[in-house]
Order: sequence, then structure tokens, then C-alpha cells
Amino acid sequence: MKQRQLGQSGIKVSAIGLGCMGMSEFYGSSDDRRSVELIHQALDLGVNFLDTADMYGVGANEKLVGSALERRREGVVLATKFGNVRGPKGEFLGVNGRPEYVRDACEASLKRLGVETIDLYYQHRIDPEVPIEDTVGAMADLVSEGKVRYLGLSEAHPDTLRRAHRVHPITALQTEYSLWSREPEEELFGLCRELGVTFVAYSPLGRGFLTGAIQSPDDLEEDDRRRMFPRFQEENFGKNFELVRAVEAMASDRGCTPAQLALAWTLAKTPNLVPIPGTRHLERLKENVAAADIELSQADLDRLDAIAPPGFASGLRYPEQAMKALNR
Repeated sequence: MKQRQLGQSGIKVSAIGLGCMGMSEFYGSSDDRRSVELIHQALDLGVNFLDTADMYGVGANEKLVGSALERRREGVVLATKFGNVRGPKGEFLGVNGRPEYVRDACEASLKRLGVETIDLYYQHRIDPEVPIEDTVGAMADLVSEGKVRYLGLSEAHPDTLRRAHRVHPITALQTEYSLWSREPEEELFGLCRELGVTFVAYSPLGRGFLTGAIQSPDDLEEDDRRRMFPRFQEENFGKNFELVRAVEAMASDRGCTPAQLALAWTLAKTPNLVPIPGTRHLERLKENVAAADIELSQADLDRLDAIAPPGFASGLRYPEQAMKALNR
């Protein structure tokens, strides 16, 4: 597995990480035993960058990842997040960036994960009611105490990232990025390079849409959260599927799968980027990992840029209410 530098930390992470969210919630049924096995197989394949959050499964995902790492912690770069608050029944209660909450959330995550230190600790969403300086100041205290090694933000506005970085070095910025979500190219990519921040791309396969495996919204289970997302609904689905057909045709020409082409494209866009596709299936895991070895030419990149120019996707990337929590 090829590796990339994580910010200015001196740590190397696998060029392709593993997003663990879908192993516990949102994307239909799952199996904890098989998910633990999948994490072990990912580690065997050289994937050492695992991503979770305290809100995934209302803590269940952190427990799952922690159990998988019980005897395999060494060499793993473990990332988790705080800030999106949910009730015991999964109800969303808002965003919290208050300093006292930062500490409580971290202590709870450490306990669920069963570790003494979190390698990369993100603020999952920015709290507009709390100055970023206060939140990051509390996160920096956790670094001083050895509970956290490095800090990250997720879905932060460029100005917010600059302000946070003045308080304490930000090692990673995690934001959605893929062929159908190219907004970070406008300003965030350049800013991350300037500050020495790694850009961590979540949903690099468009929540599975870009793989071609979802032929219709009816392919999704009834409780699959993607049914609520505008890009998977009604006329948007059909318009967006035109992109899938174009990616499939190009992947066929290149002798790879659509997923591999989409991941190779993200890796080629900027050297300080690490995508973290999620999966619950071994074959998809192997497919994703192999994408790190695909080299795209400038002609390939130009062709993909023409296929999926910025703003091409039909529909918002989240339901309207959730969009309000982005780019703060």
C-alpha cells in the first residue's frame, strides 16, 4: 500500500483509508462480526487509517472499531470525531463545540474505543455559537494531556480553518469530495497546501453512487439514509446516473472498475489528499485498495473533468436542513 504524509505530523497513512460509518448505521443492515473481520482484512492489506465518529450508531461504531483493534492497535492511525450530538434513541440534538463538551466527548470516545490516545480528533461540525478559538483551545488541551495526538476539522469554511490553525496546528480537514462534489477545489485545496493540512475526502465514491452498483433508488434498503438525499431522489437520480454511465465507459477503456477510476482521480488531484471510502464487503475493500496503484495520465484527468465538471451533479449533497451545518 502506498502511503501519504498526514499533515505535518511526520506520520504516514495509507493512501486510501477506511471509513467505518456504514458498518453501524445509515446504509442498511450490517453485521458486527463480519465488520470486525473486514477491518482486520483491511489492516492486512496495508490500510492503517481508520475513521469513525461518536455519532455513528450513537457510539456503537466506536465500540466496533475499538473491538477490532483490541489486539491490533500498533501502527493504526485512529481518527474519530465529536460535535454532532444525538440522543439515546438516535435523535439529532444539534452541534456542540463548547470547551466543557469537548472534554466530555473525548473521554467518552476513549472509553468506547478502549484506547489511551486518539491519533486524530476532529470537530465533526462547527458550532456557530462558539468561537472556533475556544473549541480548538479545548482540543489543544487534550493534546497537552496526551489524550489526543493531532487535531482536525470537518466541513469547515476556509476562514474557520485559518483561525483554528492559529490556535493550534490543524493536521487534517475532512470534507466531502468526489467527482460529483468538487467544491473544495475552489479554495480549500490551496489553503490546505499552504497550511500543511491533509485533505481527507469522505464519500469519495458519492456514497456508492459512482460505483454503478445502485441502478435505482429501489436498490436501497428501506432504512437506508441515502433515500433521503436529494441526489438519490426522483429526477435527480436519472440525471446523475448519466455520470455513472460515462465513468463506466471510461473505466472499461482503462481496464479498471468505476470505483477504482473515481478513487484514482481523487488521489491524482492533489498529493496531500487521502480518500476514506467505506464498505462492508471484502471484494469492494480489495477493489478500493487496488485503486492506489492506478496511475492516470493528464489526458485521463482532462477526460474526467469534462465528464464531471464542477457543479455537474443534480441536487444538493445533503437534505436542505443538514446543508446549513456545512462550510461554517
